[in-house]
Amino acid sequence: MSLTKRFGDKTAVEQLSFSVSSGEVFGLLGRNGAGKTTTIKMMLGLVIQDEGSVMWKNQNGLKGASIGYLPEERGLYPKAKVVDQLSYFGRLEGMDKSYINRSVDYWLDRFEIAMYRNKMAGDLSKGNQQKVQLVATLLHNPDLIILDEPFSGLDPVNTNLLTEVIMEEKKKGKVIIMSSHQMEQVEKFCKEVVLMKDGQALLAGDLEAIKNSYGLMYLSLYGDVEKLKTFCQNHHYAYEKDEKRIIIPLKKKQEPHTVLTQLKNEDIAISEITYLQPTLHQIFVEKVGS
Repeated sequence: MSLTKRFGDKTAVEQLSFSVSSGEVFGLLGRNGAGKTTTIKMMLGLVIQDEGSVMWKNQNGLKGASIGYLPEERGLYPKAKVVDQLSYFGRLEGMDKSYINRSVDYWLDRFEIAMYRNKMAGDLSKGNQQKVQLVATLLHNPDLIILDEPFSGLDPVNTNLLTEVIMEEKKKGKVIIMSSHQMEQVEKFCKEVVLMKDGQALLAGDLEAIKNSYGLMYLSLYGDVEKLKTFCQNHHYAYEKDEKRIIIPLKKKQEPHTVLTQLKNEDIAISEITYLQPTLHQIFVEKVGS
């Protein structure tokens, strides 16, 4: 792949390369402006790369692939009925009328929005508009599914619903590429990721291997948060805190029992201790900034 795209004297994507297998969800990550959407548009042929190529099943380009693309921006006609525009999108994909009707009925039921089929899209909530766009993305049973911020606008219940759908498509052997700022969702699905900054890949590869080699582990301590906070300050430990616990990042060769011995010597009671890998969110913040 090794894609490069320049706009004038600005390099939006530089020598980016990755591959995705069938039945796999791949995470394309980075802050706004990192080059994710430009990468997706090059894959789809909407932007022509300056260098590199996109391959599908050992063939140059994606012409042989059936593609479902969910853009980050809204792509619905606000003054058209949901069922009418889904039928229109189906015709654009070459589906016949009976197939369109069956697929529309299935996906509207699956996303629990069948009651809105005759509503104008612009009258729906942001979350329900997102679900209509997801229906349009999956309507024609695509081989390659590209999801740009798929959880945008979804409440926790609908986030769980979409999670189920993505896992179902994964089990069908679909190739899925997901771009999202919601790191906890990416960790649920993605075996491999690429983390971009300023058009370049900062990290790429197997997510578990990245986490294992990252160099920081975390000690999660439940107890008197104020005492634990003072303890960290006195010993010059970096920490994160919430209402019930303190999390202390440990450097690669730092042993957790050293911290625990210090806590015991100072008679600070701990109700629960957990030794954690860094989360993808923590790696993301560390690498690209908060």
